[in-house]
Amino acid sequence: MSQSVLPVFGLTEKKVKLEAFGSGLINSTWKVTTTSDEYILQRLNHLVFSEPEDIAYNISLIATYLKQYYPDYSFAAPITAEDGASLVYLENEGFFRMFPFVKGSYAKEVVETATEAYEAAVQFGRFTHLLSGLDATKLKITIPSFHDLSLRYRQFMLALENGNAERIIEADALIKKVMDNRAIAEQYQQIKTNPDCKLRVTHHDTKISNVLFNKDGNGLCVIDLDTVMPGHFISDVGDMMRTYLSPVSEEESDFSKIEIRASIFEAIVQGYYSEMKADLTETEKQLFFYAGKFMIYMQAIRFLTDYLNDDVYYGARYEKHNFIRASNQLVLLEKLIAKENELVPLINRILSTNE
Repeated sequence: MSQSVLPVFGLTEKKVKLEAFGSGLINSTWKVTTTSDEYILQRLNHLVFSEPEDIAYNISLIATYLKQYYPDYSFAAPITAEDGASLVYLENEGFFRMFPFVKGSYAKEVVETATEAYEAAVQFGRFTHLLSGLDATKLKITIPSFHDLSLRYRQFMLALENGNAERIIEADALIKKVMDNRAIAEQYQQIKTNPDCKLRVTHHDTKISNVLFNKDGNGLCVIDLDTVMPGHFISDVGDMMRTYLSPVSEEESDFSKIEIRASIFEAIVQGYYSEMKADLTETEKQLFFYAGKFMIYMQAIRFLTDYLNDDVYYGARYEKHNFIRASNQLVLLEKLIAKENELVPLINRILSTNE
């Protein structure tokens, strides 16, 4: 990458160190170190985010709101270029933005303890709670229908009609599991039209690496706001459950390693609800367990649909990559549902003790 973007953000020092940073799969990220300070530089992937200006608009709107109403909240607002813009386009290189590097902070890739899950859930809950006074419909849609399970189910059904015939036969057992759990998609359709299920400022990508921690292991703030859009709370809670509950990710092919850690589940609900208890409606409070099913099921459908369509969306690092990912998520779903009688009482206890 050319360093020609740096002067646009006011960095004119000759001795500047750039190094690849983080493990994100969508945007390219670098840590920029000068003699006096540190920054995070990102190039947005315009193939995923077709309207990068919409992301800049959303972040600016959120930053302005938080600065006005919650000036003490730790928010890593973007650094503006010399022309006042927070997003810069360079010919043949793309769209860039820069943030201050939060000193003394670190991010994690895997949830190891219930405390980490709790701290992350608090941060995502606090983010949505503090922005409850901001009209979510003012936000731009950066990825249309990102968490629309109804759409994902329709795409799956189309793949059954038009996909790779050999793969459809091969995936017969997985297809049956998806069909057997279609009530999850049917319930989402009801949620979309239920006025008690509020549209809120929702992060939509609540993996643990999108939370910054301090040296004492306490959560500082959430980062990576590219997917912040109007949404339902089940997206954020569900994505935490999908990515925190099991000690292994969707890439794991040894399904015996997949498990549901009850202590992590409890920590997610406890942490999120501690911030959002005054915001959630009674209807929404009954959807915590569903949130996990919703996100796991949707991701299983997306992986399986892509496999049936010859890996055109996610791509594949090996022949049956998306088949394995879909299988993994369906096992995770089965194991979550199997623990419903254990986990729902945990939810009810948290709700009742935090009235």
